[in-house]
Amino acid sequence: MDVLYFAWVRERIGIPKEKVETEAKTVAELVEELKAREERYAVAFSDLSALRVAVDQELTEFDASLDGVREVAFFPPMTGG
Repeated sequence: MDVLYFAWVRERIGIPKEKVETEAKTVAELVEELKAREERYAVAFSDLSALRVAVDQELTEFDASLDGVREVAFFPPMTGG
């Protein structure tokens, strides 16, 4: 699946997107796999309350299933204006 990173998440990880092979069943499990890769991922995902996630371009929660998912995006909360 494609994993996309936006704003400061992209800055901390150092790339805007990547293809990820995963055994994760949920977004939270995917995050744990990513955090275990390298320190830069651990730093970016250290406070999940500061992050939002979208699965196939739909806002969701970290307990969302990854079954059949093509894209997961991580980004900070947005404000309107």
